[in-house]
Order: sequence, then C-alpha cells, then structure tokens
Amino acid sequence: MNITVGVFNFLLCYTLKKRIGGVFLEIMLPQEFIYRKREGKTHTREEMEEFFTAYMQGEIPDYQVSSWLMAVFFQSMTEEETTNLTKIMAESGETLNFFDFSTKTLDKHSTGGVGDKTSLVLAPLMAHFGLKMAKMSGRGLGHSGGTIDKLESIPGFRVDLSREEIYEGIKKVGCVLVSQSKELTPLDGKLYALRDVTATVESIPLIASSVMSKKLAGGAKHIILDVKVGKGAFMKDLENALNLSRLMVKIGEMADRSVVAVLSQMDEPLGCSVGNSLEVIEAIKTLKGKGPPDFNETIITLGSYLLFMSGVVKDLSEGSEMVANALSNGRGLDKFRELVLFQGGDTQVIDDYNLFSIAPIRKVLPSTNSGFVADVDAHDIGLASLILGAGRRKKGDNIDLGAGIVVRKKVGDKVEKGEPVFEIFTSSENKLRDAYPILEKAYKVVDKPIPPLKVILEVVDKG
Repeated sequence: MNITVGVFNFLLCYTLKKRIGGVFLEIMLPQEFIYRKREGKTHTREEMEEFFTAYMQGEIPDYQVSSWLMAVFFQSMTEEETTNLTKIMAESGETLNFFDFSTKTLDKHSTGGVGDKTSLVLAPLMAHFGLKMAKMSGRGLGHSGGTIDKLESIPGFRVDLSREEIYEGIKKVGCVLVSQSKELTPLDGKLYALRDVTATVESIPLIASSVMSKKLAGGAKHIILDVKVGKGAFMKDLENALNLSRLMVKIGEMADRSVVAVLSQMDEPLGCSVGNSLEVIEAIKTLKGKGPPDFNETIITLGSYLLFMSGVVKDLSEGSEMVANALSNGRGLDKFRELVLFQGGDTQVIDDYNLFSIAPIRKVLPSTNSGFVADVDAHDIGLASLILGAGRRKKGDNIDLGAGIVVRKKVGDKVEKGEPVFEIFTSSENKLRDAYPILEKAYKVVDKPIPPLKVILEVVDKG
C-alpha cells in the first residue's frame, strides 16, 4: 500500500477518546462517519445520533453533512439505517401526541401533484366517520400546488394554529388543516435545505426518511401515503415510486405505525381545476356530491383504506361503499363547514363561490380539431398555472390565489373542433401571453377512441 494513502486512511478512521466524568468514551470523528458511508458501510443508531446531535448543536459544519448526503446518494442506506434516521429526525423537535384518541388518529401525505386537493375532502370525510386527523401541510413551490395556499384562498382561514388549538380542533371538529410547525422535525428542515443545493434530493432513503419523520412526529397511528406517479409528479416512473412506497411502509412498520401507500397517476391533473381558489371550489363541489370521477375514485380509495386500517369497517369493500355514499349524499360538508368556522374562515364561501378571489382575465383555449383526447400533460399544465400566477418560482414569492386553469376535456373525452379544452384565469395579459403557447401543446387529440387513464396504479402495504 502507498504509505501516504495508508497514513491518510489511518487518520480518517481514527476515533477520539474523550474523558467524561472520569471515564474515557470513544467519540467518532465526523470524517470517519462520512468515510464509513462512502465505503458502503452501515451506521449504528448511536453513531447517527452522535453525528446529528453534534450537527444540530453547531459542532459539525454544513459541508461535512453535505459530504455525507452525497455518500448516501451513491451508497444508499439499509432499511434499519433509514428508519433510525427517520426516528432521529422525528425526535429532533416537537411531537404531537394523541393518546387520548387511542387508535382513531389518522394522517395523510401526498408526494405532490397538479390539481391535488385531496386533503380538503378526505379530512372532513374521515371526521364525519368519527376519526381524527391533524393534517400538517406546506406551501406550493414550482408547478406543484400547496394545500396551505389553497386554504388561504378562503377569506379569514387561519393555518397557523398553536398546539393547544390543534388539540381543541381535533376534539371539537375531528380534523384540522394547518401549516407545518417550524418546531416539528427541525433536523429534516436543515437536511432538506442541503439536499436542495447539493443535487441529492432524489435519493430514495432520504426522501422516505424526510416524509416519514414528519408523519411520526405528527403522532397519528394510521398513515395513508398518496404517491403520485407520472409527468406532473416528483416520481416519474412506477418502479421508483414502488421502491419509495415499500421503504416508507417498512419504516412505518418498524416504528409501530400502520402505513399504506396508494400509487395514483399524475400524467394528467387530478380532477379538473388547477389553482388555489379554483381547487377549493372543486373540493367543496366534491363534498356536495358533484366531484370529477377521477377525484372521487382517489378519495374513495384513500378513505376506504383509512376506515379499514382504523377498524371502522371489516373490509375494503364496505369502506368503499361508505365513502362513496358519504360523497354522493354530501355528508362530509357539515364537517368541512365546522372546520372552516373553527379556523376562522368565512363559511359563506361554501354556498357562494363569488366570495372567492377569481382572477379577472379569462380566456378559453379551443381544440384545433375533432376527435378523442389522448393526452393532457400535467407537467405543462402545472407550469402554465405557475406562469399565470398560481404558483411560486422560489420560496417567498407572492401568488395570485385566483389564477389557474380549468381542464374542460380529460383523456378519453370526445371533443369537437372549437370546443373548450382549457379555461384560463389570470390577472396579467403578459402572463396569459406567456402561458398560452404552453397550453396549446399540453393536449393531444386523435381520431380513434381512447380509454380514460387508470387512476389507481398500485397499493403497497406491509402484507
């Protein structure tokens, strides 16, 4: 062996001995921690706790953690390592405890997609069935909309609730929809910021630990994961989405939580409306029994699993029937009204959509030929919606709550030349001019009939 290399490796692998209370304890150097992962070795729980505790205390700099993240990106982590990291992140800040509600506590996470307003319907529906859901969400960034922005399109709606208010809402209403606390999983926030600038976001173990750390800290016993797959989703292909889902379900199992991952398509937008006010209106219509078929199917699937996981029904068939009936009969609407009232919102919007902010400039994009719709590109529609003002290019950007797009024709629909394909809403002629060419290319019409897209692709559970 080259002497220089041998000395380098000796120094790299060296562990310090620190005198604590008269006892010498071995303390691993940060570079040894990085080296072990670089060489494909596994970390113990104790090693990870030592490393990340020192990081949170400012004793390890960002550049060393960034090096470790890159090592993970190339060498990956075992299920046990990923679970340990998840638990360490979950325990790095505040946690919510719902022991008073036994096994009735639920949580839900979506990996993000275009037109995804699922939480707005699912939470009040589950509350209607006597279950409890404290759903913490984020703001939109890029072409994927954020639940918090959508909720803020309801005049007066408060998304920043204290822990005491969250518990009160769970007891009184059965559900709350709130922004994620800065005190929740602070280690995850720091790691994600580094992943974002070091090209390590796509690492499946890092994605899984980030998602599941927030779910574990959220305190719920039963967790449903809505993993979007396709052009408008973070996960573009089914294989990677399945790998991620299996890992997240395994983390839940190892953390004593019941977790099911439902993989759903995101090649075209979910439902018809894309944009903040527009999506809330569509969610309300869905709670009134007038939702788009693909959105209804998504809600029924997620809801039936939650009812089954929490023991409300004996099988998924019974759960599906209960959720479908609740949707068609509008039984979740009263809970939504209670939710809006509890969080300070104007409940009049539920019956008068004119109270929502809707952008004043409206334009219809007509089909250039007759036939059957073969493609409605979710990514392009999300990008156009962002340009129209409904999304953010970077954190902190202001958004136009009334901007967005309504998809008038979905895949499989018959369309005549001149019929509207998209209805566009914006407050700026310049933004309309920039978005219009993108939407002109975002759909495709063919001569032969096309079946609708399959909504639910796969389901992953511990079985």
